[in-house]
Amino acid sequence: MAKEKLVVIKEADITNNCPECFNQDMKITFYQKHLFGRLYHKITSKVSHQIKCNTCESIIYPVNWTEDIERIFEYYQKMVNPEKATTKFTAMFYLIILLPIVIAAVLFYLYKTGIISF
Repeated sequence: MAKEKLVVIKEADITNNCPECFNQDMKITFYQKHLFGRLYHKITSKVSHQIKCNTCESIIYPVNWTEDIERIFEYYQKMVNPEKATTKFTAMFYLIILLPIVIAAVLFYLYKTGIISF
């Protein structure tokens, strides 16, 4: 089973008023989803975000956004450069794929040279 991990790709402090406590100390963070399995490491194209007030520790959901927060969000969203969606295979994947091929090739060579017979 693959493990999911959200990797931070952009983080910025914003000075908009918090809808909860009206303080001006918030942080916007953009995440990209990565999947880690035993045979692969997959970077997905899915990007998520979170706006959090540093004073009251509340997460500001899009329902509570003001027009200023929406403008700041759109500005920072344009600045986000996510990694390209790729799949990278691990060494274990190559071991599982190549080991049977090498064993079959060695057995075929030994059979053709007459060292072993079936």
